[in-house]
Amino acid sequence: MARELAVRGREVLILEAATSFGTETSSRNSEVIHAGIYYPRGSLKASLCVKGRSQLYDFCEAYGVPYRRCGKLIVATSESQLAELQKIQSAARANGVRLEFFSRAQALALEPQLVCEGALHSPTTGIIDSHAYMLALLGHAESRGATLVTDTRVTRMQLESDTVLIGVNDAEPSLQANTVINSAGLHAPQVTRLIEGFPAEHIPTSYFAKGNYFTLSGRSPFERLVYPIPEPGGLGVHLTLDLAGRARFGPDVQWIERCEYQVEPRRADRFYSAIRAYWPELADGALQPGYAGIRPKISGPAQVAADFRVDGPEAHGVPGVVNLFGIESPGLTASLALASHVAAKVAR
Repeated sequence: MARELAVRGREVLILEAATSFGTETSSRNSEVIHAGIYYPRGSLKASLCVKGRSQLYDFCEAYGVPYRRCGKLIVATSESQLAELQKIQSAARANGVRLEFFSRAQALALEPQLVCEGALHSPTTGIIDSHAYMLALLGHAESRGATLVTDTRVTRMQLESDTVLIGVNDAEPSLQANTVINSAGLHAPQVTRLIEGFPAEHIPTSYFAKGNYFTLSGRSPFERLVYPIPEPGGLGVHLTLDLAGRARFGPDVQWIERCEYQVEPRRADRFYSAIRAYWPELADGALQPGYAGIRPKISGPAQVAADFRVDGPEAHGVPGVVNLFGIESPGLTASLALASHVAAKVAR
């Protein structure tokens, strides 16, 4: 968004609470370029993912960001799950995404170590170096005059008649902004509460769904990503690859009360059983604790997954403020389309 607005001629200041950019949700994920398969038709997640995926591939080509369009297989490991594949295929088609159904023999011809009853092939799914992507965005934004300031925590905001006064690191509000875009990820609802007089009914509740990853010791047996049928809160323990071809598994879904990123080795027990449903050759002791990320959810464990929320003045009535809530997956894939979506609101 900083890049998009800087390119459009806006003076942009990026306030980053951490000591570097992209240290939370932006880097603690699967680094997958999603096709736009699972999201409800007409949702922001669906439309911005499909649009953003195409833009992201073009951006990677234009700016030399490492990526690979490796494709993925969504697998049914039992006869009863084949009907779920049909539902996924129908949902994808409604979003303008074409998936090809593969029989067991066709899937195994691509990935001989896979065990399944059938699969959906997504040729437009890929992987990306998320850090290189963020560096490219930052470099382009800075070349157009944007400024990144790290170790700068927003602690107070005051609404004036046509501006917002911002205080950082517990200082009195002194930064004056015509527009504030709250893209604080996990902390976006908390940051909104710092705006004095902001209507509380327009601030959603935060829910944290931690996702743990385990890495595979040794060579990956697969050349494509492998996903099981989705589970509540996430897409199941799937196999993804990095650009060096190393395999990692995850994320699972662990609802937590506070942000912490430690991966508990004992969680590997569940990973082994989940992975062996589609790769029974996984050896004991082959999984090592990797890393964890946290999904910035605005819907809880027993609720229907919420869509992205991009709330401008037309939603909450406060001039000059745009809040982004619930930007979990496919936020990385949708990021360029999200930027255009926000810029359009700012231009009104």
